[in-house]
Amino acid sequence: MTDTQIVEETIAFVKETLKGAEGGHDWFHIQRVFKNTLLIAKDEQVNILVVSLGALLHDIADAKFHGGDESVGPKLATEFLTSLEVDPGVIDHVVKIIENISYKSSLEPGKDKFKSLELAVVQDADRLDAIGAIGIARAFNYGGFKNRELYNPDIAPNLNMSKEEYKKSTAPTINHFYEKLLLLKDKMNTESGKKIAAQRHQVMLDYLEHFFMEWNGTS
Repeated sequence: MTDTQIVEETIAFVKETLKGAEGGHDWFHIQRVFKNTLLIAKDEQVNILVVSLGALLHDIADAKFHGGDESVGPKLATEFLTSLEVDPGVIDHVVKIIENISYKSSLEPGKDKFKSLELAVVQDADRLDAIGAIGIARAFNYGGFKNRELYNPDIAPNLNMSKEEYKKSTAPTINHFYEKLLLLKDKMNTESGKKIAAQRHQVMLDYLEHFFMEWNGTS
């Protein structure tokens, strides 16, 4: 099976698996991350098959939709790629991307982290989809999915959350901007990612300015 065929089979698998998923973590999210990955990869010396599969499978079973179990996604990806007889080294790398891509993984101080340029590229691509106009839409879509308040001035953002606190948070959606989304610009790995993130970061700042003017009745 060629690399192109492997990617095509993976696309079909992901589309079927995520059918009916929450709107911020559905096939279209995966497709956007995949496109971002290929865009960033043009300027980086990476294994295209690894970054393609990492992007396509990074949210195949997001832990937040599986009772917090972070082993489901890597297991499902391993089983699928093994069924396609993908090279074991590629499978291992893709699984490590899935295990280390999330923002919450960065909230574990002192833990030895897996690092690779392929992970850096896919991580940037995923983080880009969390910010900007689409990032705003995704944040409120998920907040609605979890029946969270839009904003509550009596609940301040927690800027020093542990990984477990982050996973268990039920704070209003606006807090999520300060607890994660506005922090992502400075956590980008690649030059391409940093450039795109700067533009999307400004979109969020402009949005928040208008949000609070409207909330406070000053506009």
